[in-house]
Amino acid sequence: MEELALYGGTPVFEQRIGYGHQYIDEADIQSVVDVLKSDFLTCGPKIKEAEEKLCDITGAKYAVLISNGTAALHAACSAASLGEGDEVITTPITFAASSNSVLYCGATPVFADIDYATYNIDPKSIEEKITDKTKAIVAVDFTGQAVALREIQAICKKHNLILIEDGAHSIGTKYDGIPVGNIADMTTFSFHPVKTVTSGEGGAIITNDEELYKKLILFRAHGITREPQLMINENQGGWYYEEISLGYNYRVTDIQAALLSSQLDKLEGFVKRRKEIVERYNQAFSQVPEIVLQEEIPESDTARHLYIIQLCLEKLTTDRKGIYDALVAENVGCNVHYIPVYYFPYYQSLGYKKGLCPNAEKLYDRIISIPLFYGMSDEDVDGVITAVKKVISYYRR
Repeated sequence: MEELALYGGTPVFEQRIGYGHQYIDEADIQSVVDVLKSDFLTCGPKIKEAEEKLCDITGAKYAVLISNGTAALHAACSAASLGEGDEVITTPITFAASSNSVLYCGATPVFADIDYATYNIDPKSIEEKITDKTKAIVAVDFTGQAVALREIQAICKKHNLILIEDGAHSIGTKYDGIPVGNIADMTTFSFHPVKTVTSGEGGAIITNDEELYKKLILFRAHGITREPQLMINENQGGWYYEEISLGYNYRVTDIQAALLSSQLDKLEGFVKRRKEIVERYNQAFSQVPEIVLQEEIPESDTARHLYIIQLCLEKLTTDRKGIYDALVAENVGCNVHYIPVYYFPYYQSLGYKKGLCPNAEKLYDRIISIPLFYGMSDEDVDGVITAVKKVISYYRR
């Protein structure tokens, strides 16, 4: 048996390969340089250009570019008029922003369990968590796979709830042929560098509802407007504006918007390559009995952001940390997505306790995210497969 790098053997990769990495080409660089040479570094025309491309990609009527994915969720929760006494159902297998944004508005996150096969929020668990205080659902397209939108929309219609789709992972995904962003009441995107497209930091909210769109625009920019039809008092001149609601400075710069616009031109190619890598992984790991693969619902044509292997610990002589440490020693950058949100000390201080979502907790103990990004070569993919099989073989029971 080949010795693991962890114990003095030779690592598969000479240098670390990250679990995610942005891809920036000359067109991206030139788009930023052009803005730096222009009259507008912020509040300029590149914002609208990127928003229009997002509408073209999703087929939705409105897009609001915003400073990051968390700000997008905060804006969506505010536009949904969430407040004290309201409950919002979401998943614990997500980045903390999904539920933090509920707290920002004074409402209470309620965690529903996941479907253990798909890792996405389980509609049956959503139904079980609904009370007369429930006002919205924040459903996360975990790893890029669309949630069970048909079932969740039916629940929302039945109980008169607002559906916010956290699509931080899922730009480019389609559900029943419809792009994510054109289905839920509001869909949020993130453009962090490990995502499918990036603006460095950045996010967006997509909607078909004009009233929500107007709220989102105000929320992004201090609640300030220059629109005469929205003003309370008489317009005093060309300099005049009014703050008509409490908003935030969540604007994005033209520098970021230009980068995003250039990246969006490559979205189709980015998605195609990610699908190719996922298929290579699936073929390789489906033959490894110690690994369980994430299942996908047939409705989701998935643009995968993360690739997760679930360990069958009963067949291994070590735990998840043992596998994780061994992969890192092989110079395979990996991560765990995610620690259940209510495990965090802050949430524990609010009264949340372990045991709320058994499927989510069991999954957390067994998962590792391995490299998946557009710039991976076939040799990189083969190296990751080799490293995973090497480590699994060493710890095989």
